[in-house]
Order: sequence, then C-alpha cells, then structure tokens
Amino acid sequence: MSGDHARAAQLLASLAQTEPGQADIAKKALSEAIGAGQMDLALGLARSIPASNLPTEARLLLAAEEIRRGHPERAQPWLAANGSSGDLTFLAPLITAWAAADADKPDQALAALDQIPTGSLLAPISVEERAFILLKFRRAADAEAYARRAVGSAGARERRVRLALADGFLAAGDKARALMIIDGMGAGEVAARQRIMAGRSSGEAIDNLPKAFGEVLTAFSADLIRLQRSQPPIGLVQVARYIEPQNAGTTALLALLIAGQGRTDEALALLRSVPTNTALIAEVRDAQIRILTDAKRLNEAYQVAAAAASAPSAESTDYSRLGDVLQAMKRPAQAADAYGHAIQMAQAQNLKSELWSLLLLRANALEDANRWPEAKASLQQGLALAPDQPLLLNFLGYAQLERGENLDSAEAMIRKASELAPDDASITDSLGWAQFKRGKVAQAIATLQQAAEKDGDQAEIQEHLGDALYKSGRRYEARFAWNAALITAEDEIAARVKAKLASGLTPANAAP
Repeated sequence: MSGDHARAAQLLASLAQTEPGQADIAKKALSEAIGAGQMDLALGLARSIPASNLPTEARLLLAAEEIRRGHPERAQPWLAANGSSGDLTFLAPLITAWAAADADKPDQALAALDQIPTGSLLAPISVEERAFILLKFRRAADAEAYARRAVGSAGARERRVRLALADGFLAAGDKARALMIIDGMGAGEVAARQRIMAGRSSGEAIDNLPKAFGEVLTAFSADLIRLQRSQPPIGLVQVARYIEPQNAGTTALLALLIAGQGRTDEALALLRSVPTNTALIAEVRDAQIRILTDAKRLNEAYQVAAAAASAPSAESTDYSRLGDVLQAMKRPAQAADAYGHAIQMAQAQNLKSELWSLLLLRANALEDANRWPEAKASLQQGLALAPDQPLLLNFLGYAQLERGENLDSAEAMIRKASELAPDDASITDSLGWAQFKRGKVAQAIATLQQAAEKDGDQAEIQEHLGDALYKSGRRYEARFAWNAALITAEDEIAARVKAKLASGLTPANAAP
C-alpha cells in the first residue's frame, strides 16, 4: 500500500515458502515481483506454481527466459499451457519466424509469418516483422514497402520503429532508404540524419528474436494503454524490458506507468539509468518532464528541460519541451520565446512536419500572455502551411469567436474543423459554443450534448452546456450540467460555475 512493491514481493515470497500449500499467496508474491521488476524472484516463484495457474505475465516471463537463453523451442510450451489466463499460442509464429531468421533460414522465417491469421492479435504488427526480417538478410528493396506501412501503423512507437528500420537499411548498405525512412520523424531526426551520413547506426536495430519479442510486448502494452480497457499493463512492460533491457522506449513507457501508481522517485530513477547517448533520449526526457510536471515538481522539470535546450546538440524539440514547462509554470511570455526558438531551428533544419504544431503552441502561449495580434499571426502562418489542420482551425475560429471578430468566418472555421475531426469532443464543443454565440440556442444545445457524450469530464464542455440550457429556460438541467462541470473545474472556470450555481447565469459569470 505504501508503494514499496519490491519489499512486498520479498515478504510475500517468504510467506509462500512457509505456506507451500497456499497457492494464492505464491501468486500474489509472483504478481508483486513482476510488477516490481524483481525477475529472479519472479522466475523462482513461477516455477513453483503449476503452469495452468500461472497468470499471463508469468507465462510470458518464462518464455522470455528461454528465449534469452537461446532456447526458443522451450518457450513454446509456456505459450501453449492450458489455464485461466488465456491462450498465448498466437505468438508462436513470431518465435518460429525469428528463430528461423537467427538460424539463417530466411525462407522458413518468412513462411512462418505467412501463418499468422488475419484476425490474430499479431496481424497488425506482422508487417514490421516482415520488414525487419527482410532487412536482416539485406533485402532492402523488398523491405521498403513493408517498412513504409510499418511506420504508418506504429502509433506511439513510430520514432523507435523508424530508427530500427533505418538501422536495418544501413546494415543492408542502403543509405538512401535509411534517410528516406527517418524523413519527417521529428525529434532526433537531425542527429539520425548525421549518423546515417557517417555510416553509424543508432543502436535501435531489431535484428534478433529477443529484440523482436520485447518490441512486440511493448507494442501490445501501448495498445492496451491507448484502448484503456484494463489496468495499466505494468507486468507486461516489465517482461518486455527484461528480455530487451536496452530498449529506451520500453523503459520510458514503464516509467510513466509506475509513476501513475505514485512511484514517482522510482520512475525517475529508472529514467536516469538510461544512457544519455541513446537515440531515443527525446522520449526519455519527455517522460521525465511529464512525470515531474504531474508531480508539481516544476522547478526540477525546468532544470531538465533547460539543460537539454542549452546543450550544443539541442534540436527544435528541446526548445519546444522547454516551452511546455514554462507554460506549466505560468510563464507564457518566456514560453512563447522558447517556441519561437524551436520554430527558427525547425525552419533552418527544414523540418516542415513540425512547424504547424510549433506555431500552434506559440500562439497559445502568446494568447495567454495577452498578445493576441501576435497569436493570431502565428495561427494564420500555421494555416498557410496546414490549411486542413483541425486544431489550427478550431483555435483561430474559437479565439475570434471569444473576441467577437469575424464571426461568420470564425464559425465556418470551427465547422470545418468539426467535419475534419468529428470525434474530437473539444472541437464539437467549439462548434456548439459558436452556435450559441450566434443565437442558435437549440442547435447549440444539441451539439454541446454531443460533445458531453464524447467527453463528459471536460469542465468547459459542461459549463457551456449549462449556459445554453439556462438560456433556453431549462434551469434544472442547467444546474445538473454546472454541477458536472464543478467536478473537474479549476481556477476561473470553477469560480464562474460556483457563481452560476449560487445566483444563476449573469453577464458577469457567463463563459467567454
């Protein structure tokens, strides 16, 4: 309960030894040991429990241990073990394919990948596995189409996948394709390009079974987090890190998960263990900043961000990260300067893919600093680069709406943003608020209710809905919406909502 999971695992393991008939105690000890990264302890406990009673993470750990020892054939039985924790045999083709590849049997390796059923959990990642195996055998031209598809479907792992593919192309003697695959990567792109031109790898290659198995487990963990359909998969990520401890992306993900459990210092120590010369150092610093910011340790976050931005190797993302910290510290003018520096670097390095988002961030900081004309110019510059970017359209449209500027144009921008991003609750809210501001109250209520259905936790959405309901005479429903807003509201929104609940909607407490 106090967060010392390593000590808890040791105590439970000792108890399990004195009570060998109590399987539940051993399973609890095993779960704590895996969650705490105490893998030697976990392996000993796992071998004392019948395979049919082992949880998923324990079976994966035992399979990972056999793979680490160079015995992939011994890993398969742990996947096939019958039990209540589910069928893991869908991973068998991955192990078979990479075992064949490591044995220098490319045809068998690719044939094993062909055995992955369309509906398998492994199917979405099979494209990148095929690219990596083809690159292992220096078949760069054959791998290119698969590599491009892998980047497009990598999600949160995109940077790691790009670097791994670039290393594969470089090892295959194809610098041109290595440069192609990192084009538009963002953070670390400049350093990656310099390494490739010098013929040096990033160290992120996925070229053997342990690396591939660890990456797949990390990919599954990232998907579980994105879907938010289960508890944070800390055990799964611990197993992924056990089999491939050098993967900085896995370490950063693990740190974020354990920080979410309140294990902040443990998470930060984990990130400090990553070598600063890793190609994924940007992900590590991003994780540090997020953890420190969530813990309200903003001075420490500033020290990390400022040190990275002042380093000789600093890139635009380092200044962007510094801007994020300064924004969190309520120093918007300095944040705008940091974002401005990031924009200059991105322009100088021809990183076009980053520019619109940096211009958006700078506009937000400038608006917070009460420098609206400059913010507006930044947004217009962003739209010139990305005219169909819904975030830019929504920001500029909503900001003009608040100020009573160009109302027809503002509503049209927000409507276009909503059409481009129909599932974005914030943009739907903006459209509803635009309708309300234009006197279309009935339409506004319907639209704001849609926004609330998409994300009922946003205080701003609930406040807007309450204002619209009150204006239409539906006072009871308005109070319900305002009370819902108060659950998550902070600062100015909370003060306005409390005033409305006390005395109703007035010009003084109306949402802007």
